[in-house]
Amino acid sequence: MDAVTRRWRAALFLFMLAAGTGMASWVPRTPAVRDGLDVSTGAMGLVLFGLSTGSMAGVTASGPLVRRYGGRVTISAGATLVVAGLLVVAAGTSLSLAGGVACGLALFGGGMGLAEVAFNIEGAAIESVIGRPVLPVLHGCFSLGTVFGALLGMAMTAAEFPVGWHLTAVAALIAAGAVRAVLSIPHGTGKEAASDNSSRQGGLRGQLRVWRDRRLILIGVIVLAMAFAEGAANDWLPLLMVDGYHVSATAGSVTFLAFASSMTLGRFAGGPLLARFGRVQVVRISAVTAALGLVVVIVSPSPLMAGAATVLWGLGASLGFPVTLSAAGDHPHDAAARVGAVATAGYVAFLVGPPALGLLADHVGLRLTMTVVLALLIVASSLAGVLDSGRRADAEAKPVSA
Repeated sequence: MDAVTRRWRAALFLFMLAAGTGMASWVPRTPAVRDGLDVSTGAMGLVLFGLSTGSMAGVTASGPLVRRYGGRVTISAGATLVVAGLLVVAAGTSLSLAGGVACGLALFGGGMGLAEVAFNIEGAAIESVIGRPVLPVLHGCFSLGTVFGALLGMAMTAAEFPVGWHLTAVAALIAAGAVRAVLSIPHGTGKEAASDNSSRQGGLRGQLRVWRDRRLILIGVIVLAMAFAEGAANDWLPLLMVDGYHVSATAGSVTFLAFASSMTLGRFAGGPLLARFGRVQVVRISAVTAALGLVVVIVSPSPLMAGAATVLWGLGASLGFPVTLSAAGDHPHDAAARVGAVATAGYVAFLVGPPALGLLADHVGLRLTMTVVLALLIVASSLAGVLDSGRRADAEAKPVSA
């Protein structure tokens, strides 16, 4: 690997670490934010739709921006929105303004959507250059950031440190890391790849055309299910433990830390596992493992047992998203368009689906609501065989007739 590619890869790792820290810094404070805003669980779900709305805008805009301006510019814009969003959430929380928190989450989600879709496109490009898995470790850095953020959130919760000041400090740290990372990302990589695709497939119309491939549709279903399993924990796990098992907010943060740590472990172990067992077995076993953990979380009579089961949930959810993105990008012609399309589906599931669970939880409780996630994991396990087609099958695959 040459020095340019090494710096490029390191820059992606650094920013994903910062993004994960920002996400997890918010998650453990959700009980405190809800209490500070004095809203119900259902109303908190509506506040979280600010994150969903911003994410939808971000992931929709990311592909066209990468095609026009390149990944570096798109990532820079995303980082700016992430930092601004955290600052607005901090202010809204301090002033007890639910609308302010929702607006801040919209900015934060938009920035995450812009940056992370672009990062997945570039991560897939690095994989094609060096011939080794990069996306599992890239997402592992995000998970490692969630561990750092969860540890910080747990400490701040135990100390009853004001949420506003906590998130302001995190925003400053992310800004410093983002500047360092962006300076090391080469100019125009995403733009060049997108230009090639656009000239061959007709720009945005070509980006939509990739969904005519039946195999890509099934890959999209898998990534949707696995991302939903991860996003549900990120949005609701602390509150699930607090409301469903009547533990303290600090204990809820500890449970999220266990989940985030198991996600990190699973993703950093992904390379050797993929080399030995292949995509199909890894994703199938991952989905079953996450489902087993969820069953225990849903039915356990003991908060300790449920907390321990979140380790299975985290390990199982860890590899589904990056492995399916690698499968989408394993194509001789349309890799960037396919990765962008599947990443968009995954981030929609990750950030839009879980807040909707809050509305259902108002009627049946968060524990029973998680059966929705369980059903999706079963679907992902049953479809895992589609990941085994490889480059040759992708090249030979015929699009679905219009």
